[in-house]
Amino acid sequence: MSELSSRELLARLVGFATVSRDSNLELIGFIRDYLAEQGVPCELIYNPQRTKANLFASIGPADRGGVVLSGHTDVVPVDGQAWSVEPFVLSEREGRLYGRGTADMKGFIASVLAAVPSFTRCSLRLPIHLAFSYDEEVGCLGVRPMLEQLQQRPHRPVLCLIGEPTELRPVLGHKGKLAMRCQVRGAACHSAYAPYGVNAIEYAARLIGKLGDIGRQLAQPERHDPRFDPPFSTVQTGTIKGGRALNIVPAECEFDFEVRTLPGYDAQAVVDELQRYAGEQLLPKMQAIQADTGIGLQPLSAYPGLATAPDSEAAELLALLSGSREFGTVAFGTEGGLFHEAGIATVVCGPGSMEQGHKPDEFISIEQLDACDAMLMRLAQWLQAPA
Repeated sequence: MSELSSRELLARLVGFATVSRDSNLELIGFIRDYLAEQGVPCELIYNPQRTKANLFASIGPADRGGVVLSGHTDVVPVDGQAWSVEPFVLSEREGRLYGRGTADMKGFIASVLAAVPSFTRCSLRLPIHLAFSYDEEVGCLGVRPMLEQLQQRPHRPVLCLIGEPTELRPVLGHKGKLAMRCQVRGAACHSAYAPYGVNAIEYAARLIGKLGDIGRQLAQPERHDPRFDPPFSTVQTGTIKGGRALNIVPAECEFDFEVRTLPGYDAQAVVDELQRYAGEQLLPKMQAIQADTGIGLQPLSAYPGLATAPDSEAAELLALLSGSREFGTVAFGTEGGLFHEAGIATVVCGPGSMEQGHKPDEFISIEQLDACDAMLMRLAQWLQAPA
């Protein structure tokens, strides 16, 4: 395989329909083979079912830390979206490249892969590591076993650049997230005798109302951090289902909610407050009617927030690469908090905009892709060993 441009590589990557519910192994195999032809060995870190894999590769000296270029290979579904182009075939129109994952975030991965031949020709004083993960979109699942392996190595990376789409603006922080499921177990009866049953939907509604109260408390001005938009931690209920028929008091109801937290705030505090409310206010009333009723809470996914210091070495490198010291934050989450917890200072900067991510006719501009290529060349120059 000859050297390919970032645009050519993006066309290949978009062609792999790596929706999180499906395997990413064909894409990973393509990247593995591409790197092998550039003389770069890599390792694959599989999920337990061996249906998906992370890829980790290093270029440069092996006896020191280095910089990680990190991206996720999975994309969100296109089901039910009205695309005007084929989502898994790259197409161009008016300076834009369309396809699922172009912005989030195969554009960055394509730029990284296009830069590999230049990286290999450099005499690097520090290594460049490539870390491509699976299942970021469903809870940052894949990167966790990869980080576990990195922590066991004698020379761990010291810096990480996550190429999520920020329009190449330098980002030092984002909120964390905890997703939960609440299951309410009531007691069914004929609706004509509703007071003798335990209406699971009604009790779920009270719990959702309590979450709204907690959200309003978190939005109080004294809890604001102006670096973020919105500037406070948030709580929202996203799905709910329950009931069998209108004339049956519903015995089951479940709903999913999420807490998006400012760095430093523990989302578990929201869960604990909801649990106390359930135990003190609701369960006694439910079980006075039917003893085996209950309320259960289970975690679905979670990742920590990120807040890298603006005077850190990682921030200084980001300013050099992006050409700006106007550090910002983003509302969406990344794998950055997990890298930070693993002792790897992390920043976020990548081509494209999340305004296009997850939507029909997702795109990245050719200008952004070219600018990312240039940014990675600046990284290679910064890592160049003195002559």
